[in-house]
Amino acid sequence: MTNPTTLLNNGIEMPLLGLGVYDMYHQEAERTVSQALEIGYRLIDTAAMYRNEAEVGRAIGASGLPRHDIFVTTKVHDADQGYDTTLRAFEVSRQKLNVDYIDLYLIHWPLKASRKATWQALERLATEKQVRAIGVANYLGPFLHQLAEYATLVPAVNQVEFSPYLFLADLLAQCQQQQIVLQAYSPLVRGQRFGDPKLLALAQRYGKTPAQIIIRWAIQLGVSTIPKTAQLARLQENFAVWDFHLSDQDMRQLAGFNEDFRVVDDPMTLF
Repeated sequence: MTNPTTLLNNGIEMPLLGLGVYDMYHQEAERTVSQALEIGYRLIDTAAMYRNEAEVGRAIGASGLPRHDIFVTTKVHDADQGYDTTLRAFEVSRQKLNVDYIDLYLIHWPLKASRKATWQALERLATEKQVRAIGVANYLGPFLHQLAEYATLVPAVNQVEFSPYLFLADLLAQCQQQQIVLQAYSPLVRGQRFGDPKLLALAQRYGKTPAQIIIRWAIQLGVSTIPKTAQLARLQENFAVWDFHLSDQDMRQLAGFNEDFRVVDDPMTLF
């Protein structure tokens, strides 16, 4: 199996497919990351808010893999947003992860009162080479437009909820135009559409599972994808997407599944 990468706007390569570790704690988090790395995952996405950075760090340290082979993402907690507090929070996350550097640091949610100062702190971290790339999460179009008014660096990544059932075509085009990699969290809509007859028909035609069809769709769009699971069989299933290719017609059909269906809060409530 392979894990293709995408080129970020600062020249750094990031795996297209990774593991999200939201809602995993203690031994479960450490075990899941260890299993994912054994399977071939090389992108691990955590956050201060998830309260599992230390466990992720232990799994990375115990993997025996060279540090430069693993792409580590974490995010500033909402409670830590602001200029000085973000700089301090970054160092706390780095120490918990027990790494010399973090690959990608994101603003977790675009809080109105602090998003500008928080971004300026991220720019400082990037300029000082403390982090390899910086980006944002949950930034829909209006947030990106506002960010462009004061940012001196373009985000490398914008991580948002994205799936065939929440196909944000305009945001994807906007990110592509600005050379921002769109990254999908909750791409599998927590399994809530796995019974969709249209999706099941595609899965049957390709001899794949509904999850594999959705992940492959995102990858072919050039969207980085971080499905979350703590089950070994699901980890293996979600990574086994490199041996087939969806036709252009089927890619268009999947885009037509859009229902504006969310499993996470709509970020626009923060604008």
